[in-house]
Amino acid sequence: MTLKIRLARGGSKKRPYYQIVVADARSPRDGRFLEKVGSWNPMLAKDNPQRIELNADLVKTWLEKGAQPTDRVLRFLNEAGLAERPARSNPDKAKPGKKALERIAEKKQKAEDAAAAAAEASAAE
Repeated sequence: MTLKIRLARGGSKKRPYYQIVVADARSPRDGRFLEKVGSWNPMLAKDNPQRIELNADLVKTWLEKGAQPTDRVLRFLNEAGLAERPARSNPDKAKPGKKALERIAEKKQKAEDAAAAAAEASAAE
């Protein structure tokens, strides 16, 4: 049985509230879980201490038992000093895609054609 420390969504429409729970990896997101270890309220300001609440003792216990945190929960645990999140680097993420490069080239070509046409029209006068 694979255990995950993950988020279970609560709250109403457009007003999210998440519980940080330990659950079997096969159970649904908002379904059965083993234990609640914290909560996250993304509607609060980032500097508000009630935005993320964790029970450090429970989290440590479940991590020792082999529970794997999801990426978002691992960020919270890293901020709290309970787990280490390795830095990631994706230098290609900011580069434009193939279609965007094609659009840029097409736009540049149109601008050059318009400049050439304007030069010919002024030279003809």
